[in-house]
Amino acid sequence: CRCRALLRRPAGAPQALRGMAAGPDMHFGFETVTEEERREKIYQVFESVAKKYDVMNDSMTLGIHRVWKDILINRMNPTPGTLLLDVAGGTGDIAFRFINYVRSVRQQQLQRKLKHNQNLSWQEIFESYQEGNSNSLGDSQVVVCDINREMLKVGKQKAQHLGYSEGLSWVLGNAEELPFDDDNFDVYTIAFGIRNVTRIDLALQEAYRVLKPGGRFLCLEFSHVSNPVLSSLYDLYSFQVIPVLGEIIAGDWKSYQYLVESIRQFPPQEELKAMIEDAGFFKVDYENLNFGIVAIHSGFKL
Repeated sequence: CRCRALLRRPAGAPQALRGMAAGPDMHFGFETVTEEERREKIYQVFESVAKKYDVMNDSMTLGIHRVWKDILINRMNPTPGTLLLDVAGGTGDIAFRFINYVRSVRQQQLQRKLKHNQNLSWQEIFESYQEGNSNSLGDSQVVVCDINREMLKVGKQKAQHLGYSEGLSWVLGNAEELPFDDDNFDVYTIAFGIRNVTRIDLALQEAYRVLKPGGRFLCLEFSHVSNPVLSSLYDLYSFQVIPVLGEIIAGDWKSYQYLVESIRQFPPQEELKAMIEDAGFFKVDYENLNFGIVAIHSGFKL
């Protein structure tokens, strides 16, 4: 597996997280905590919600999160052979969509190839299909990296249940100190994860480091609604409904109260764009979805 060769930490990699002190004060939702406290509290949140994470996503967004993730994959437009690193992707939603998309592209390529070869015998057509089925991803790989063991456990169980195995690896790792060599991945994605990273600047630097030259960074995240009326309605729903759903479905009011508060504390679109540029990315842009409830940020390593 190509993924095994990626699990080596380069000798010159940043050691910023090792031996880290408590650090400066920062936000955990609306609460002020130290850097180390925030890291521990966020870990506990996702350990708590892991088993109900997918159900809550459907409930909180009325299923629209599925559309947003589909749009992310369409914007990526991966081709057979693409090597993807999906960070904070524990339950596998992005990874499974990536595999489905690449398989579809691979199938279309095979059909076009056969249509342009009208003189093939039945045996040659059969062999071509057999070859295509045996390598349906065209050497594509997706590595799911998450800091939380419980989230990875849920993702692996989903993959087994849904029949995903080819081209898929699961790695326990911190977005702020990724366990991969430099210049390895064609695409880096992080969907609804970057606002839960303690040091976003370090995570962006790591994203830049592990991407190949020409590689693409894609971030899907809750963002800031510009329309005042919609923003007020969104706030009302977020603070009055989502924690209640969290209590009813997951038995966890506090974790979902934090998740709502974390969205409000997250940098707006232009500020995040500037942070991505500061990490070294070029052609940085963003696309608002549903009036900015979420945004897709994109950048390239040149």
